[in-house]
Amino acid sequence: MSSPILEAHLRPGAPDLLDLPWSVPLEHWREHCPRVLELERGVSRHEVQFVGYGSRAWAIKRTSVHAAEKEYNVLSAALERRLPCVEPGGWLVVRDTNGERAGMMVTPFLAESIPYRSLFRGRGLERYRERLLDAMAGLIVRLHLAGFYWGDCSLSNTLFRRDAGELAAYLVDAETSEIHDTLSDGMREQDLLVLEENVAGEMADLVASGEPPHPLDPWNTGRMIRERYQQLWHEVTREERIAPGEEWRVQERIRALHALGFSVGEVELLADAAGSRLRLRTIVTDGDYHRHQLHNLTGLSVEEHQARQMLSEVRELRAEKARTRDRSVTLAEAAFHWQRERFAPASTALAALPGGQSAVAERYCQVLEHKWFLSEREHRDVGFAAALADYLDVMRKGEDVPASKTSSESKPS
Repeated sequence: MSSPILEAHLRPGAPDLLDLPWSVPLEHWREHCPRVLELERGVSRHEVQFVGYGSRAWAIKRTSVHAAEKEYNVLSAALERRLPCVEPGGWLVVRDTNGERAGMMVTPFLAESIPYRSLFRGRGLERYRERLLDAMAGLIVRLHLAGFYWGDCSLSNTLFRRDAGELAAYLVDAETSEIHDTLSDGMREQDLLVLEENVAGEMADLVASGEPPHPLDPWNTGRMIRERYQQLWHEVTREERIAPGEEWRVQERIRALHALGFSVGEVELLADAAGSRLRLRTIVTDGDYHRHQLHNLTGLSVEEHQARQMLSEVRELRAEKARTRDRSVTLAEAAFHWQRERFAPASTALAALPGGQSAVAERYCQVLEHKWFLSEREHRDVGFAAALADYLDVMRKGEDVPASKTSSESKPS
């Protein structure tokens, strides 16, 4: 009998998948395959199974041949544009149980990610629920800025990662998506309408399952995401008029966009018709500015909010060394000392806690938060070493680390 796999288009690093029970309907794989994993999942129009190879989990979705190939190509293009989405693993053409061709889309499960349902079920994750709104809004803005039309915006098609007390959102289903040079206002509006409808259904499903999504209003969650989207879209796309002598506002605007997590790809200064004013238009490229900067300085690969906190500490150390040495200190020099004197020793201690090496970056940012809390309580700077020691003591006792009452927005950089 011929193999059920007719074609296989797999990226380097993906398993060959030959030992999976392709002659069995996907929904019955649990009964026939020890590789099948039980993972939290959202609502899907298609049958999806998760399988494990080594330490990695892979999602396999049954769809049409055309849809599988299209989604693979769209995700590949999105990956090239460095958009926040799951990587494409490959796509296959298989012969189903009726003898007809079916498409299978393969993607790696996003490591250390959380489906939206887990945010409402997991103890200790309550504080992330409100941040879900900003994470979804930021994801859609970044996609739209890059000309990416989602077509099926929903919580089920999104995965979340904890990132220095915030959430980072990633697209995981692009079957209905398209990539253009730019999106029209009509296409952006259509995406937002779909978002509101899908989120309302998903939140209603949570309520019906007996898990009310407090503190979010299930009937207005989609609308609240849309409002945040509109505010962020306006901020990152608005034009400013700069009068002669106000050129300093160019850097002010760029810093404001960096603070929102976006990097600036281009700045255009165009003479006004009257010849006396300038118009500033920033073109935003991606939301990984701090990640890229930290990686260039130290080689560390962490999430965006984590990088932002670490860079703030690098700048603080830079100021300290400049003051004690009575000379200017470059950011690269400060980053070298920070990595050798603070991050590396702390990482060794933090890796011994539950979660191991994979949780070090998030733990390190929690130490920074803990340092702020202790300093606030003591009305003095307690120092990093004391904060780390106290944090480790609290964690080893299995207690909750207290949080500062001061918002992160009010912290000095």
